[in-house]
Amino acid sequence: MKRLLLCTDLDRTLIPNGSQPESPQARALFTKLADHEGLTLAYVTGRHQALIKQAIHDFELPTPDFAIADVGASIYQVVGAEWQRWSAWDTHIASAWAGANHNDLRGLLSGMAALTLQESEKQAIHKLSYYTPIHTNTPDLLAQIEALFEHSGIQAHLIWSIDDTTQQGLLDILPASANKLHAIEFLMAAQGFACDQTVFAGDSGNDLDVLTSNIPSVLVANADVEIKTRMATVSAAKLYLAKGDFLGMNGNYGAGILEGVAHFHPDIGAWLRQQHLSELKA
Repeated sequence: MKRLLLCTDLDRTLIPNGSQPESPQARALFTKLADHEGLTLAYVTGRHQALIKQAIHDFELPTPDFAIADVGASIYQVVGAEWQRWSAWDTHIASAWAGANHNDLRGLLSGMAALTLQESEKQAIHKLSYYTPIHTNTPDLLAQIEALFEHSGIQAHLIWSIDDTTQQGLLDILPASANKLHAIEFLMAAQGFACDQTVFAGDSGNDLDVLTSNIPSVLVANADVEIKTRMATVSAAKLYLAKGDFLGMNGNYGAGILEGVAHFHPDIGAWLRQQHLSELKA
């Protein structure tokens, strides 16, 4: 198999924690692919390091070669049991905060009653995270924050979302250059992967920057209907929508990732079919 960088989101992409069913054989076959010497595996997620490790344990996922964590604010190289933080990435994105650090940003935002600081384990060197009431006037809040930052020369990437479990608003503040796409591109350049040697897999809105980029990408079949609709106009040469027609699997989660890899790289698809047949004969 030729050299390939496979980058995948975790929750509801590789991890089967959505409402749709998982094909029983998908994760085992995904693990076989991850173990192939030609493949470099990177997890790209909003989770912090401890939660990535927990997911690997809880869902019996293969250990990645790299992890892009904290929605792109952190990159780790995994060597054995050691997770080595990439200081080069930290340096690369730091300039957007114009020399300000975590505490400086907290001070600027201290007068905003709608913001409640999240727990320490959910913070990162270049990620400041808050809870907000779900009924907050989000556009107004974000505009106020952007105005404060602009006055201080800080370029920030603001990510607002909703925790479906707790029904709380979540706000992540990152350097403007810190996102999934830029982190993947940084990893590609550092490891010598071209676009045609890279595949990304995702399922939701926080994957949009990569899904609409020049990086070949797959949207798993269990993705949000809204995202599927928005992605319908993206070039089929760059984005594949998993349908569930690969090896009898349903295209959800890991099955969709495998289907997309096989679409962009038929030689790997042939190898996966051989592995699948071997399992059936065993």
